[in-house]
Amino acid sequence: MLVSTKGRYALRVMIDLAEHPTDGYIPLKLIAERQGISEKYLESIIKLLVRARLLTGLRGKGGGYRLTRSPEEYTVGSILRLTEDSLAPVACLEPGAKACEHASECRTLPLWKGLDKVINDYLDNITIADLIHTNPNEYDYII
Repeated sequence: MLVSTKGRYALRVMIDLAEHPTDGYIPLKLIAERQGISEKYLESIIKLLVRARLLTGLRGKGGGYRLTRSPEEYTVGSILRLTEDSLAPVACLEPGAKACEHASECRTLPLWKGLDKVINDYLDNITIADLIHTNPNEYDYII
């Protein structure tokens, strides 16, 4: 599993909006500036988040975007499942995958199923609220 730029940026957008809850609707341009992401690329990510009702948008003067729920209600897993084709560690576990003809005798299938469960359980137990309450100096990397 490799998280795409789209997935990483979607998380950054959600964190940015969660960190500014009293600012009302936040313009796309401001989010793009704060995050160092091109507005054009960010537009496609925002559309995806709005379509999934994770964000709401308002057009015109004073318009922009904001979260539809509290940061505690968004899991990293739900956001990444929206942006990624799959979080599965192997193709045979991807949603809608054709049944593998070797599944019944596959010695590694339990390993991949276990890893898939660990990945999903881990990502589903981290919320946007958890990420905004993390000390940014605690880690030496950026998602």
